Amino acid sequence: MNDTLTDYARQAIHHLAASHRLRALSFLLILLPVALALVACHDKEKPSAAPARPVRFVIASAPSSASVVVQTGEIRAHDDVTLSFRQDGRLLSRAVDVGDRVHAGQLLATQESDTSQNQLTSARADLDSARAAERVAALNLHRMKLLMPQGAISRAQFDTAQSDWQAALSRRQSSESSLKTAQDTLAWTRLNAPDDGVITTVNASAGQVVSSGQSVMTLAASNGRDAVFNVATPHTFAQSSTGQVTVSLLSNPAVQATGHLRDISPQADAQTRTWRVRVTLDNPPDALALGASVQGTWPQSGQTMIALPASALTRNGDKPAVFVVDKPNQRLQLREVTLGRFTTEDIYVTAGIRAGDAVVTAGVSKLRQGEKVIAQEPNP
Repeated sequence: MNDTLTDYARQAIHHLAASHRLRALSFLLILLPVALALVACHDKEKPSAAPARPVRFVIASAPSSASVVVQTGEIRAHDDVTLSFRQDGRLLSRAVDVGDRVHAGQLLATQESDTSQNQLTSARADLDSARAAERVAALNLHRMKLLMPQGAISRAQFDTAQSDWQAALSRRQSSESSLKTAQDTLAWTRLNAPDDGVITTVNASAGQVVSSGQSVMTLAASNGRDAVFNVATPHTFAQSSTGQVTVSLLSNPAVQATGHLRDISPQADAQTRTWRVRVTLDNPPDALALGASVQGTWPQSGQTMIALPASALTRNGDKPAVFVVDKPNQRLQLREVTLGRFTTEDIYVTAGIRAGDAVVTAGVSKLRQGEKVIAQEPNP
């Protein structure tokens, strides 16, 4: 009996063990596809190599010792004359307007002249009185000279007559000066053109009270014209290699004139912090009229430089640099450069690149050293 129970127990334990192995094997068979799927997904998520970035570039030209500086400006008169009255008063009339051509001596404006006319009338009356007194004193002195040798008058009477004549003479001379002053004061109520020219600005109208020296209008005297530029680096324009400046009309570059440097203001403007450069034009065409916008070109000489677009400029730390495409492996090289000068549109490199280098000109802020690129057609 005990043996039979023992056999049953052994068979039950063997059956349970076999059942457990079967369940474990089934569980492994279920997990195996899941693990394979996870491995496949993991392989798919591995990052692929980044594609090469397309870039635009220019081929660096040969260094040149002659370069040009381009600046925009406007045409102004060679001589601008500010016209004003020499005394206070109300503007009675104005005979010209902006753009009118005037001649020397032409009446431009007048002030009220009643007070000046009264002063002139009073001065003339004083002069007439002084002249009459002088004539009486002269006649009296003449009679005294005739009576003096005969002893009819004393020496004191003769001296008195002579003193009266000198006083009358001085009064007449003073009255003449007063009359001249009154005439000038009356003339100052009339504003005349000092020279031939064109009225460019008008600052007062009839009925307005103006003070002495206040600008009433501006006259562009003579036919001479200057091109005026406001620049940030005046020394650059003083280093022109030939001294000749080419000035062209901004709206039509075919309209040109040559000129020469007239002057550079010694002090920067307090508001714009720029210096004024004036260029006198030689025989300018009529199209270069007053106020026209123009472009001036200065030829420069000095150290050889390579011109590049300003968009190519980046930096390496705190030093200027550019990206150059290494043609054999199509990778970028960040090269530090030395700038000779620069404008808003171009940079001029004195060291760091060579003629024939492919310099990247767009998107340089997003590029990195050694990055793989595809060089597109060079910029025109």
